Amino acid sequence: MQSQLQPQSQPRATKHVGLVLLALAVGGFAIGTTEFATMSLLPLFADGLGIDAPTAGHVISAYALGVVVGAPALAVLGARLDRRLLLIVLMGMFALGNGLSAIAPNYHWMLVFRFLSGLPHGAYFGAAALVATSLVPEDRRTVAVGRMFLGLTSATIVGVPLSNWLGHAIGWRWSFAFAGLLGVLTMTCVRWLAPKAPPAPGAGPLRELGALARPQVWLTLGIGAIGFGGLFAVYTYLADVLQRVTHVSVASASLVLSVFGVGLTVGNLVIPVFADRALMRTVGWLLAWSAAMLLLFPFAASNVWLLTLDVFLIGIGGALGTVLQTRLMDVAEDAQGLAAALNHSAFNTANALGPFLGGLAIAAGFGWTSPGPVGALLAVGGLGVWALSRFMERRSVARAVTVECRVCAESDA
Repeated sequence: MQSQLQPQSQPRATKHVGLVLLALAVGGFAIGTTEFATMSLLPLFADGLGIDAPTAGHVISAYALGVVVGAPALAVLGARLDRRLLLIVLMGMFALGNGLSAIAPNYHWMLVFRFLSGLPHGAYFGAAALVATSLVPEDRRTVAVGRMFLGLTSATIVGVPLSNWLGHAIGWRWSFAFAGLLGVLTMTCVRWLAPKAPPAPGAGPLRELGALARPQVWLTLGIGAIGFGGLFAVYTYLADVLQRVTHVSVASASLVLSVFGVGLTVGNLVIPVFADRALMRTVGWLLAWSAAMLLLFPFAASNVWLLTLDVFLIGIGGALGTVLQTRLMDVAEDAQGLAAALNHSAFNTANALGPFLGGLAIAAGFGWTSPGPVGALLAVGGLGVWALSRFMERRSVARAVTVECRVCAESDA
């Protein structure tokens, strides 16, 4: 399918594309650090706020809820803003939310501040993806988005361990303060390195909302919300599997978790190259790949080396997020801002669905490795939505060709 992006025959003129992508990636690094590190810091801030672990888990849910609500709302409200300015405003909100989290006096205020911190998450990645793709030729769009997402994936390798070290060494509040400082750094980098990116003529909230009337937008979101759930199902319970099934030390478990981040990073470096040649075909192969790797998870769990390799290969499947980001911008036509932001609402849905179903399987007595097969079924479910999207797309193209031929025949007559 040919791209349906707004006309972009020439990329926006800039001499430092790599530096712009780096500036955008810093924001992804900031967001990824606070999103993933909060899970591992849960016991620390639970003690600090005087609450139990299940209650502290609501703090993580509050952030995810902020992402789901903020992604569409801020994308629509910011439709008429210069995208560079929008990115700066969103990172300002992120920095403020994390700064307030660092000084939260009690549990209830912490819930509010984590919700506020999550609001700009999806809208930032959506706007950053649009800026990134505007800088490069059309056949390099997914590669540009992948480079921007390297900030998010590298956070799982560098940012999360650093944030955890800060939390244990000098206090959990400093981990949130660190995320806030990264937000300020992003604002500075974007201000000095990113070019101005004025909105397209006629851009506005109503046009952005038009994306919701396009079936292919919803199908693409469905692919992510279902198909990506398997990765989260396994990642959520990986630490437990390493301790209860593989029987490795805490230090070794941390290394395996880092290998997952390495897989995400490698996937975002390699897979976009193929996606720019055949985007939807790459989506299908990624879902099939994820299903296969997740099915292998129970068989690899008893051996640390096999498990590490499988975790790395599962991580590569995380490139699905990057590829679907480009797909959404294609099918949204002139409402790309909202569609690009909704990608992260879909993945937060996956982040809720996968662990929930994996937890049900564990609770039902199927064992700690059961999230693997559950995740594989979710990947297959995403593949089913992908097949429906392909079928509808081909039928639409066939109809268009039929109509065109009929018009030509009538004009010849």
